[in-house]
Amino acid sequence: MTIGLWNLAVETPAATGVIEAETGRSISRGAFAARTNQVVHALRAMGMKNGSVIATVMDNEIPLLEVFFAALQAGWYVVPVNYHLTPSEIEHILSDSDAEAVVCSPAYAATVRDAADRARVPADMRFVSGDSSMDGYVRLDDLLEGSSSERPDDLTSGWMMTYTSGTTGRPKGIKRPLNGIHPDAVGEVWTLPMRIFGITGENHVHLVQSPFYHTAVLTYVNASVQFGHTIVLMRTWNPEAGLAAIERYRVTTTHMVPTHFHRMLQLPEGVKARFDVDSMRYAVHGAAPCPIATKRRMIEWWGPVVYEYYGASEGGGATVDSAQWLERPGTVGQPWPGGRISIRDDAGNEVPTGEHGTVWMLMGALDFTYHKSPEKTAASKHDGFFTVGDIGHVDAEGYLFLHGRTSDIIITGGVNVHPSEVEAVLHNHPAVADVAVFDVPDPEWGEAIKAVVQPVAGRAPSEELAAELREFCRQHLAAYKVPRTVDFTDDLPRDPNGKLYKRLLRAPYWEATEATAGG
Repeated sequence: MTIGLWNLAVETPAATGVIEAETGRSISRGAFAARTNQVVHALRAMGMKNGSVIATVMDNEIPLLEVFFAALQAGWYVVPVNYHLTPSEIEHILSDSDAEAVVCSPAYAATVRDAADRARVPADMRFVSGDSSMDGYVRLDDLLEGSSSERPDDLTSGWMMTYTSGTTGRPKGIKRPLNGIHPDAVGEVWTLPMRIFGITGENHVHLVQSPFYHTAVLTYVNASVQFGHTIVLMRTWNPEAGLAAIERYRVTTTHMVPTHFHRMLQLPEGVKARFDVDSMRYAVHGAAPCPIATKRRMIEWWGPVVYEYYGASEGGGATVDSAQWLERPGTVGQPWPGGRISIRDDAGNEVPTGEHGTVWMLMGALDFTYHKSPEKTAASKHDGFFTVGDIGHVDAEGYLFLHGRTSDIIITGGVNVHPSEVEAVLHNHPAVADVAVFDVPDPEWGEAIKAVVQPVAGRAPSEELAAELREFCRQHLAAYKVPRTVDFTDDLPRDPNGKLYKRLLRAPYWEATEATAGG
């Protein structure tokens, strides 16, 4: 079986490589590979070299994948940036990653221009996709015009460097060492995320329903492309459009988050029945907690094609199929091949089976560092294992169950938000004496952001004040970081040293949900 984009492009150049669902634009496998070659030649001529960094602030569109797969064969790091971020948030990522170039979609050009100015990305290294001519940018097509489509020399594998909030408010890049291996020789390694579920190089169609700034989305697309699967891109998603794409393109594999499940299940039965989803064979989900009732209903609707993984941008992990999950509702699975899960107490000792502790995962060959953060890197690793601060237990058969996170990270709709970022903004509002931000259960988003505010003397709690605080956050943070709800309290629980007992605030919301589920 042939594996690897560029090998397959020679063998079956006319096969459909990528389709944009909204525009109907498609590109053959051969033409797609040729475009990745042009990107390498053009950017090398501009000074990009092995280990260089290129950032993307882009919609789900073909040019983004052209840049990504160019980096995979040129030895570059790609930094996919969330396009919902503010200019200052994007500036931090561009500066911290040492980005030498940035590519954006036209819709984000103004925001990226401000960020790139402050991050000192050279003007001639800012590129825009699409047909529009944007002031201060070079059109990507103009950059590639006249560039050779032949396979470049001196090829070496690159990779992505995604940014995660981790255990501090400022996001840090997860950076893996480049291995120096020719990209055609590591295609099988890149397909591992698919192979652990039994997905191979058969005639699959992979639907992309989430933005590419999610690590898992790019990881699964890379695996699919290396196998020769056709990729269908959705730029914007809604439940009916997602179901229509599955039916139209006879989709067989996709990566989802529980929010997708929840919104599709909310559709009227008559609407759901209009769409044929029988082609679906692997609906892989992760990135956020999935309510038991939601997942059970998805399996009842789609059949035993729902697969779950547990992991992080740093690595993983565990997997579970539908049958295993139905026998143990709520589990995120057993360690995948070659992996190990270790549950440890605060002293680093393994706890007995069934007891709660911090979840540690075997790093294996895919080591990482947090870019420019050696202290954070060291704190997350021990004895060949790493942790992102999740709390869980394993049963007698080695199935992992999760019970929250020590790091306080909120995962809402599959996106990481650190409470300290939101708290820092709210502390600047003149009506706020003290504030705590944490996660509460949400049937649609998995977790929602809750702010509990102690108002200053003279400001009474009210719906108007809650709306004012949310609007204040909206002016300083990306929309997905804005608290969904704001509650008020007379006094936040802190110890004499000022440490906030956030668990005392958080617990009643989760206990109420667990009591309802248990009943």
